[in-house]
Amino acid sequence: MNISKNIKKKIFSKETIISLLIIFSVFSFDRVAKIFIINHQLANQSIFVNDYLNFILVWNTGIGFGFFSQNANLYYHLISLVIFTVIIFLIYLVTKASFLEKIFFSLILGGAIGNFYDRIIYFAVPDFVDFHINNFHWFTFNIADIFITLGVIAILVKDLMQKKK
Repeated sequence: MNISKNIKKKIFSKETIISLLIIFSVFSFDRVAKIFIINHQLANQSIFVNDYLNFILVWNTGIGFGFFSQNANLYYHLISLVIFTVIIFLIYLVTKASFLEKIFFSLILGGAIGNFYDRIIYFAVPDFVDFHINNFHWFTFNIADIFITLGVIAILVKDLMQKKK
């Protein structure tokens, strides 16, 4: 009985609920943005924001920022399996981390789940944020990539700050 109470207490803790809200919010924000961009693309409309930013749909079959984009099914499925394994590991990290780390891992997890969802549904990830200066274009990315990057940077900064102390 005591073990059951401890499990329920941990599952319904404030930290767990906050982590789940972050994961769900990141996933939802990513989905809404991608659906909006996909619908605009279906209407043959790209979105010009200014001289440095456009929203243009690009289907990415690789990993972050288009790396390892291949048409071969074997590569695609191997990359998807690795991403799924990383998601499982991130879930484990969220359960074991300190509160601050839970927040950072939740940002990464929400983005990873968003991109993994697209890999399963579309067989590619819709990227659409196009930063550029004249003819130099940065890698096209999406909202999930932004949250993954923010989470990773936050973890690195936190670890660097701890090592200085």
